[in-house]
Amino acid sequence: MKYLGIIPARYASTRFPGKPLADIAGKPMIQRVYEQVAGALDELCVATDDERILQAVHDFGGKAVMTSPEHRSGTDRCYEALTKTKGSFDVVVNIQGDEPFIKSSQIELLKNCFDGGKTQIATLVKPFPENAHFDILFSPNTPKVVLNKNREAIYFSRSVIPYIRGEDHTEWLKLFTFYKHIGIYAYKSDILGEIIALPQSPLELAESLEQLRWIENGYTIKAGITEEETLSIDTPEDLKLIKL
Repeated sequence: MKYLGIIPARYASTRFPGKPLADIAGKPMIQRVYEQVAGALDELCVATDDERILQAVHDFGGKAVMTSPEHRSGTDRCYEALTKTKGSFDVVVNIQGDEPFIKSSQIELLKNCFDGGKTQIATLVKPFPENAHFDILFSPNTPKVVLNKNREAIYFSRSVIPYIRGEDHTEWLKLFTFYKHIGIYAYKSDILGEIIALPQSPLELAESLEQLRWIENGYTIKAGITEEETLSIDTPEDLKLIKL
């Protein structure tokens, strides 16, 4: 199978305008992400809505395409980039542009989800550590995932799922394996074209999680389980946490 990696990168951001161009030890963040995953994919490009990002990618020798500033999500931007990319690809991998430490091994894990040919959409999840503070589990900024026995997502939620009845919530992480969602996706190319045409769904609007739209419409999402942590850069303050 041939895999096309796409890194959606827009300039506008409420909390961090120009985030893809933020300097990390002499390189823009978008370059850090690009170089982390380039070797794991047949082709890779940045999908942006801003000439400054386009130029930055070209300056370090990467590939980039201009896309509409009207897209509601990175998934929509990925589809436009796919239509503008030469060649035929079986799977599109949507890589977050604000995770400069994503590992190529995580891309390989995502690709492995397509072994056998039946997977429509894939994503990654990570078990919450048993010794983590329960506040991390209860944070609405950290979506949780419940999987079935085939490692397919049953539901994503900002709330804690499942509820452990009869047990103090401070002990839940010791009693059950909860999964954190890692926001990277891969889609069969034809499935990507289908899901971007779907109207927003009630569950998606309630939780503000677009993957619920796909589940509500009968699509299956295979999950690869990673033990590696990711670090998203959401604000300028997050840059201070980086150690190279």
